[in-house]
Amino acid sequence: MALFRLKKKKPGFFELLIEKNVVLPAHDRQRGLEFLISLFSEIRPAQGKLKKNAEKNLLQVTELMKEYKVVLVNTQHALIAQLLSTDLTAAITESGIPLARGFWQELSNRLKHKLLPTLQDENDFLYVINNVFFKKSDYIWVEAIPRQAWVDFFEAIGFSFSPRHNSLKKELIQALKILSFQVAQLGLEKEVLSYLPDDEQYKDTSFVLQNYKVHEVEKQLLDNDSNTALATAAFELKKSIDDCYELIDHIRESHSEKGASIQQTYLLLILTNRLERMQLVLDVLDADNKFDTGRFVDVFRLLLRNEKRKNSIREFLSQGVGYLAYQIAEHKGSKGNMYITSTRKDYYLMILSAMWGGLIICFVAIFKNLLGKLKLAPFPQGLLFSVNYSIGFIMIENTGSTLATKQPAFTASAVASSLDTKKHSEPDLDNLAVTIAKVSRSQIASFFGNLIIVFPITFLMAMGYDMLFHQKIAEGNAALKLLIDQHPWRSLSLLYACFTGFFLFASGIIAGYWQNKIRYGQIKDRLKEHPALKFSMSPKRLNKLAGWVERNFGALMGNISLGFFLGFAGILGKILGLPFDIRHITISAGNSAIGVYGLGIENIPPYFLLAVLGGVLCIGFLNFLTSFSLAFLVAVKSRGIRFAQYPRFFRILGRYFLRHPREFVLPSKKVVEPVYKSLG
Repeated sequence: MALFRLKKKKPGFFELLIEKNVVLPAHDRQRGLEFLISLFSEIRPAQGKLKKNAEKNLLQVTELMKEYKVVLVNTQHALIAQLLSTDLTAAITESGIPLARGFWQELSNRLKHKLLPTLQDENDFLYVINNVFFKKSDYIWVEAIPRQAWVDFFEAIGFSFSPRHNSLKKELIQALKILSFQVAQLGLEKEVLSYLPDDEQYKDTSFVLQNYKVHEVEKQLLDNDSNTALATAAFELKKSIDDCYELIDHIRESHSEKGASIQQTYLLLILTNRLERMQLVLDVLDADNKFDTGRFVDVFRLLLRNEKRKNSIREFLSQGVGYLAYQIAEHKGSKGNMYITSTRKDYYLMILSAMWGGLIICFVAIFKNLLGKLKLAPFPQGLLFSVNYSIGFIMIENTGSTLATKQPAFTASAVASSLDTKKHSEPDLDNLAVTIAKVSRSQIASFFGNLIIVFPITFLMAMGYDMLFHQKIAEGNAALKLLIDQHPWRSLSLLYACFTGFFLFASGIIAGYWQNKIRYGQIKDRLKEHPALKFSMSPKRLNKLAGWVERNFGALMGNISLGFFLGFAGILGKILGLPFDIRHITISAGNSAIGVYGLGIENIPPYFLLAVLGGVLCIGFLNFLTSFSLAFLVAVKSRGIRFAQYPRFFRILGRYFLRHPREFVLPSKKVVEPVYKSLG
C-alpha cells in the first residue's frame, strides 16, 4: 500500500471553460461578474512574483480569446451584462476627479473618508471595478503592463463600445451633459477667467461654448438623425474641447509672469480631468465608428488607480501641488541660468564673482566666532548667529556676488527644464548631459573662487584681530575644536554637511514660493496703488520700490530663511541632545583658518591638517550633492517626468564625459554648438 498518493492537478479556469464550452447569457449580471473576477485573477501576478508575469498572463489571455471563441464570447457577454445593469454616470463623472470645489475642502473630505469610507452602491459600475480588482495593490500591476498590451487585449474582445442600447446611450448622454455643465461653471471661476486673454473675458469663452455644442450632439442622438449630421455636431464639439485645452495652456504659460496659486492649479487640474472624460464619452457617441482604444485604456488605468487611491492624501497632494511646484521650480530655473557658464569669459567672471562672495563670508566667519564667545542663553545666541548669516547672504545677493552652495537649488531647476516634457514630446537627454557638464564646471569655478579667498583672508583677519586686541579669536582647545569639527572621521561633519544641503534646498524652495506669491498676488501693482504710499512717496520712488519688491523679495526671504536655518541648527541640537548641526564649506574653511592661526601652523601635524582640508572639500561636495539632488528631483517630479523611464541618460553622460572631459572643468575658448545626438 502506497504511503502517499500523487495529488492530481486541478484544471485551470480556462481549461474548464473550454472543456465545458458553455456560453454565459448576456443579461446575467452575477454570473458575468464572477466570470470577470476569475478572468482578471488569471492575469493578476501571483504573490511575490515579478510584475512582468502580469504582462505574460495578459498576452496569453489575449491569444486564448483569438483562438477559442467560447472565451471571447463569454468575455463579451460578461462585460455587456455589467454595462447594461449598472449606473455608469458616477464612474465617468466622479471617479478619479476631485469633487469639492476647493483644494482644502477636497483634502478635508479625503481625511474623513480615509477614517470612515463611504458605502458602495451595488448598482454602481464602480462596484464592479472594486470587485474585479479587489486588492489595493492591483493598480500597480495594471500600470506595469505596457499600454499596447492592454490595447491589444481590448481590441481582441472586438467590443466596439457603440451605444446600440437606448439605456446605455441615455447614460452616456447624461454623463456628457454633467461634465459639460461642470466645465462651463469652472471656466467662469475668477481664478480662471481673469487669466484668459482680454478678448476672451468679454464674451462666451470656449468653456461655455462647448455646452451649446453638447446640446446639439444630444439633439442629433435623441432624434436619431443621420450619421452625417451627428458626425458634424461631434466634430464641432471636439473642436470646442480643443479650444478649451488651448485656453488652459495659455493660463499655464502666463504663470511665469503672473504666478500661480494652489486654488488655481487645482481648478485647472479638475478642468483637464473633465475635458478628458468628455473626449472619451464623445468618442463612444460619435458616428465615425472609430473608437480610440488607446484613450479608453488610459482612462481605464487612471480610473482603477484612482479607485484604489481615492482616499490617499499623498496621491491627492502629489496631483494638486505638482504643477504649483513646477511654477516654483520655473522661477528658480530662470535664475539658475545665471549660474551656468557657457563661455570662457563667463567662467572667469564666475570665479571673480565667487571671490567677492568669499570676501563677505570671511567677515561672516569672524563675526560668528566672536558672537560665540558671548555668554548668552541659547535662543539669543541662535538669533545673533542667524542675523549674522542672513546679513552675509543678503549682501552677497545684493552685490551680485556668488556663494557656491547656494547655486544648486537654482541650477537644478534649469537643468531639469532642459528635458521638460511640458515643452517637448520627448525629453532631450543629450542636451541634459551638456547642461550637467556646464553646471559641473560652474560649480568648480565658484568653489575655487570662494575658497581661494576665504581661507587666506580669514587667516589674515584672525592675525589682524590678534595684533589689534592682543587676543586670538580662538586658541588652545577652542582652536583645536574648530579643526576637529571639520575633520571627516573624527567628527560628524559629513552628516552635518548633508543637513546643510537640505537647508540650502529648502531655502531655494522658499525663495521660489515667495517669488511666485509676489507675482500671483500682483504685489507690485498693489504697492503702486496703496493710498498711504502714494501720499508719502513720489511716483518715481514708489515705482522703484514696487519694482525692487517684485524682483528681490523672493531672494530676500530665501536668504533670511537660510540664515535662520544655519543659525539655529546647532542650538537646537544642543537643546534636544541630538547630533544635529550644520557644516557649510565656506564657513568651515573660515573656521579652519581661525583654528590654524589659533594653534599655530607649526604645531599642527601635517597629516591632520591635510585631513581637515580634505574634510572641508568633502563638506562642499556633500553640500552641493544633497542640495542639487533634492532640487533636481523636485523639479523633475513637478514636470511629471519619471526619470526611471530614461536609463539611456547615464550612458549618454558617461560617453560625453569620456569624449569631452575638459568640458566638465573648463569651457572651450570658442563656443561650439553641441552636436551630441549620436551619443545615445
